[in-house]
Amino acid sequence: MLKLDNIKKFYGHFCALDGLELSISDGSLLGFVGPNGAGKTTAIKIMTGIIYPDEGSVTLNGMNPEQDGKNYRSMIGYVPDAFGIYNNLKVREYMEFFAACVGIDGMEARKKTEQLLNYVELSDKADFYVEALSRGMKQKLALARALINDPPMLIMDEPTSGLDPRTRYEFKQIVGELSDRGKTIIISSHILSDISELCTDIGIIDQGSLVMSGRLMDVMKLVTAENPIIISMSKKTTQAIRFLKDDASVKSLAIKGNDLMINFAGGAKDEAALLKRMIDAGLPVRSFSREKGSLESMFMQLTGHGEEHTITSYDIAESNS
Repeated sequence: MLKLDNIKKFYGHFCALDGLELSISDGSLLGFVGPNGAGKTTAIKIMTGIIYPDEGSVTLNGMNPEQDGKNYRSMIGYVPDAFGIYNNLKVREYMEFFAACVGIDGMEARKKTEQLLNYVELSDKADFYVEALSRGMKQKLALARALINDPPMLIMDEPTSGLDPRTRYEFKQIVGELSDRGKTIIISSHILSDISELCTDIGIIDQGSLVMSGRLMDVMKLVTAENPIIISMSKKTTQAIRFLKDDASVKSLAIKGNDLMINFAGGAKDEAALLKRMIDAGLPVRSFSREKGSLESMFMQLTGHGEEHTITSYDIAESNS
């Protein structure tokens, strides 16, 4: 388990991290998201042991990066948001250089290089210079490099940023496969669709503090429970509107054709009771369901950059009738 406990980090008078608390269980695939300037990259550098916190502690399976630096860092493969230097090396030389950095050389290094380049589908680029690779190929190479000593944890900072759709898909396939093999993976990304497709867990950071964390499935259930109910009528729409306006649990109502959207104060049992009352009143309800929550709307709500609800599937007009 990786645990960050009350982490604070200052750059001069600026507080980049303000009491950050985060626990990441073994085998998790965590999406670590937040707006620009929220502290994601600083937190990642502290997780990897590149920099140390000014206050608080970070531990990985009981090891501390300041006291157990080499052993701690050997447990983590890091894919940064920028590729870095070494453009004048060939891909094979690049991999063998980093293999030597972790004590792998000779035939073992060559075999490991061949295996990893094949795994990320770069075998045919082994004799190309790094500078000749596309952005997507460089990201795949950075991932291969991070796997050189087969670490149990991978930390990736914006790994799919700037990739074309095909390369993004291929990269996500590799990440999913690594997760299935039991690796603990942390992905910092602003591409929320990737997070929702890939991750099992989520942590949302804003202004240096964690504002939401947990299993993605559970978090999305909570978001959905706060979303509007969509009621589709086969007829008698006007009567249904009058009926709903008289219900104290209906806080607001909007219409689009025969579809009614209501903000409803109540749980699942209250929803069922409302549906029963509508049917008992002779209103022909064709469908009745909560609008599914989205990671985007939750992110906007939690980081304070959006309105209470972000509705994307409907063009709603307020009804005053």
